[in-house]
Amino acid sequence: MNNKLSFAAFAIAATASFAAAAADYKVGVITSLSGPISALGIPYQKGVQAAQAYKPTIAGRKVQVIVLDDASDPATAARNARKLVNEDKVDVLIGTSGVPGALAIAAVARETQTPLISPTPVSVPPDDGGWTVTVSQPFPLMVAATVEKMKATGVKTVAYIGFSDALGDLAYSSLLKAAEPAGIKVVTDERYARGDASVAGQVLKIVGARPDAVFAGNSGTPGALPYLGLAERGYKGQIYGTHGLINADFVRVGGAAVEGLMVPSGPVMVADQLAADNPVRKVALDFRKAYQQVHGSLPNDAFSAYTFDAWLLFADAAARVKSEPGTPEFRKALKDAIAATRELPGTHGVFTFKPNDPYGLDKRSALVIKLDKGQWKLAE
Repeated sequence: MNNKLSFAAFAIAATASFAAAAADYKVGVITSLSGPISALGIPYQKGVQAAQAYKPTIAGRKVQVIVLDDASDPATAARNARKLVNEDKVDVLIGTSGVPGALAIAAVARETQTPLISPTPVSVPPDDGGWTVTVSQPFPLMVAATVEKMKATGVKTVAYIGFSDALGDLAYSSLLKAAEPAGIKVVTDERYARGDASVAGQVLKIVGARPDAVFAGNSGTPGALPYLGLAERGYKGQIYGTHGLINADFVRVGGAAVEGLMVPSGPVMVADQLAADNPVRKVALDFRKAYQQVHGSLPNDAFSAYTFDAWLLFADAAARVKSEPGTPEFRKALKDAIAATRELPGTHGVFTFKPNDPYGLDKRSALVIKLDKGQWKLAE
């Protein structure tokens, strides 16, 4: 209820602030403010709010933001996208919190020829036409960084458990691709649904395989379930996960069971440890300051920074478009401007996009952090 109330208050405030005069740009945001992956969706909303406060105008134009809750449901995410495009006439879409939902929105973006900036990793078909990009790191890049850490610590066998959906498939294929050349054998492929209450059977199989380490391909608070099960069974090997686990609710739910967990991350999580000449450092610290001014506390997740980056990408591209917002010509030009982005510093890395590739981040965006007494720290 509190999430819905906060969403309603934000939507009303956004609408009221533009009642006197129509905004020049319209941004449609779809995120999971309720449902199983709201632990990701709520930070996404907070990141947009921080970004709007940080950069409220673009090239002298106002920006109207319309936020819709998809309740962690891909079908609702697609309906929201159609509403935002067909009824609200948005110039760009940002969303959503899970891979299945992001793929659903990408299909609508492609059909309606509306640019989509996804904070979630997506794999779009070859005929997408460049309508979808993501400010998240490619899963293979992030998993490869984790496998490098496994190899450095002597891991020879790793068990896999992940969601029984597109994210789980993506994480598993990325693990297989990175593990073989590193000399690491993947010994299990266990799956579970985001809404499951137990993974006892899957954990028994993992423990029985006696792996040196366990890697989980999941995200948000449902991502804690395998680690809780492993702790209950007394598993003592090293545990790894994806960048989808860097949020406060996951740490709270996982408790002692996730102590020592290693995950890949963008540099924003350790911004104050970056070199002074690192192009990410200033933007990441600016993000923290803007977030604190809006929300009264520093961010403790990686997700709010993704939507902050989405806003920066949109703002940079929109400032280079000469046609008028609210038109098909503008949306096409905006798509092309996003694709032409080069060396744009964000909180998670430096963005450069290439034709027919939705990803714009390189190795500079991937490092490994470790959960130490409830705090994420750069892994040694």
